[in-house]
Amino acid sequence: MSSLVRQIPAALPSVALMHFSNRLAFETDCSDVYASQQAGSVDYVLVDVRSAEAYAQGHVPGAINIPHRLMSAERMAAYPRDTLFVVYCAGPHCNGVHRSAVRLASLGFAVKEMLGGVTGWLDEGLSLTDGAAVLPSAAGQAIGCAC
Repeated sequence: MSSLVRQIPAALPSVALMHFSNRLAFETDCSDVYASQQAGSVDYVLVDVRSAEAYAQGHVPGAINIPHRLMSAERMAAYPRDTLFVVYCAGPHCNGVHRSAVRLASLGFAVKEMLGGVTGWLDEGLSLTDGAAVLPSAAGQAIGCAC
């Protein structure tokens, strides 16, 4: 008797390689963003796509705020076409990050999702900022997006 895991056969290794490689082209994680910041290798624009109010309550250090509803061609024209945007929202329960990724890609920009958003950042034990001070880590604290 096979396990529940094996009831549906695993993909061929070549298919799995393509699938997981493709995912890495669309996603990054909080740990990689943090490590890049610590190493001074920030070659992307980190964008918090939540509302201005949610952003002001606490956001990932180094992030700018552009709610997905405000990502217009005019506003994004300030960025060179080869800019890589890394977008995040409140967490995996919110699709604001996907809406912003679709918008940025439709405007011709490269984009990756920071998996987990604010929730993932806090789960990693990392701190948010309100722009003036580092806020204490609050793993498990409810973080709304209002996006």
